[in-house]
Amino acid sequence: MLREGVRYLAGCDEVGRGALAGPVSVGVVVIDPDVARVPRGLADSKLLSPARREALVPAINRWVRASAVGHAAPEEIDAWGLTCALRLAGLRALAALKIPPDVLLLDGSFDWLTPPATAHADDEPGLWDLGETEGVITPPWPVLHVPPVVTQVKADLSCASVAAASVLAKTTRDSMMVDLAATHPHFGWDENKGYASDRHRNQLRVHGPCEHHRRSWRLGVDDAAGRVRS
Repeated sequence: MLREGVRYLAGCDEVGRGALAGPVSVGVVVIDPDVARVPRGLADSKLLSPARREALVPAINRWVRASAVGHAAPEEIDAWGLTCALRLAGLRALAALKIPPDVLLLDGSFDWLTPPATAHADDEPGLWDLGETEGVITPPWPVLHVPPVVTQVKADLSCASVAAASVLAKTTRDSMMVDLAATHPHFGWDENKGYASDRHRNQLRVHGPCEHHRRSWRLGVDDAAGRVRS
C-alpha cells in the first residue's frame, strides 16, 4: 500500500478480547514510506516473551510516526457488547493519534472498527457522529474521521505495523492489569492479565466477580451470591 501511494498507513490490532476481567485494548501505529528499517525482532505480541515485548517498545516508538492505545472498560463491554466496545477502543486510539492515517490495516477478516451506516453524520459524508451507535447510547464522541479500513487475516504475522500495534496494545494492557492486581491480589492478574487461568476461575468461585469483571460473560459464578452456577 505504501508503494501504491498511501502516505500515512495505520496498522491496528486488539488485545484482551477473550479475558474475563479488564478492558479490551486497541493499538494503532502510523507509518509512512520514509520510515526506517523495521525494529529487529518485531513480531506478533503473542509470539514474544513479556521481556522481549517490553524491550521492543522504545524501538517501536522511534520507528513509527505516531501511535496510540485506546481502551473500553468492562462496564462498556457489558452495556454494548464486545464488537461495539472494540470499536470504541479503536476510535479512542484513532482520536489520540497526532497524525491521521489515510488507510488503516486491521488484523482479521471482520471490520469491527468502521461505525455502522446509522452513525453517519448527516451534514458531511465520510465523517461519523458517534453519539449513538447500533441503536444504543454510547459515551459522548466528537465527529471523527475514520479512514478506509482494509482487513487481512493474520496481518499481525505478516505486516510489521500491525505487529507493532499488537505489541503496544499488549504491553499497555498488561501494565494496567498488573496495577489492578494490587487492589485484587487473589485473582492473580499480575500473572494471568485477566484471562481464565485456573487460579482466576477458582478465586471467582470463592470471592465472586468484582467491578473489573465482565459481568455479562459466563464467569462460572452467581454474580449476586458468588455461588457456582449449576
